[in-house]
Amino acid sequence: MHPVIPYVSADLQEPADVVGAIRARRGGEFINLDRMLLHSIPFARGWNTFMGAVRRDLALPATLREIAMCGVAVLNRAEYEFIHHAPELIAAGGTDQQVSQLRSIGEAGSDLSAFSALEQDVILLTRHMTRDIEVPQALTLRLHQALGSTQLVELVGVIAAYNMVSRFLMALGVTPEDTDRD
Repeated sequence: MHPVIPYVSADLQEPADVVGAIRARRGGEFINLDRMLLHSIPFARGWNTFMGAVRRDLALPATLREIAMCGVAVLNRAEYEFIHHAPELIAAGGTDQQVSQLRSIGEAGSDLSAFSALEQDVILLTRHMTRDIEVPQALTLRLHQALGSTQLVELVGVIAAYNMVSRFLMALGVTPEDTDRD
């Protein structure tokens, strides 16, 4: 896969407020997703603010957030997204076995033995929201019982947001950073 349109320059400086905010969130360097988003400054500004809040400000435990993000990536074949979030799952307390098992969640009979019952429900919610759109009420009720209102809303929002991310990545052919050094 190759990008549909070229990335903006990695040394872009203007508009300084947007470029600075993105660099600050990323630790100083753009990733290719940023370099694609920066073709539209209003979109890049809004994305950075929204996704920054999703990544930093939620009550939802990081492990559940990253399981959902990785799950969306696998289900939508967005390898770029998976490459960026599998290490985050490990950093949040996930295991290599969980990362490996997430790779097959789109297949019938996938092994989820490395995950707790709650984590398996997170994966099930991710599958339903990503593939079917509609979610069985019994699953939603189970997750509400386990997480409460705030964290369930956040979990649903994370899955919805990362479906947006993966669709953006796939439609524009955003590639991993190590495949296109410039």
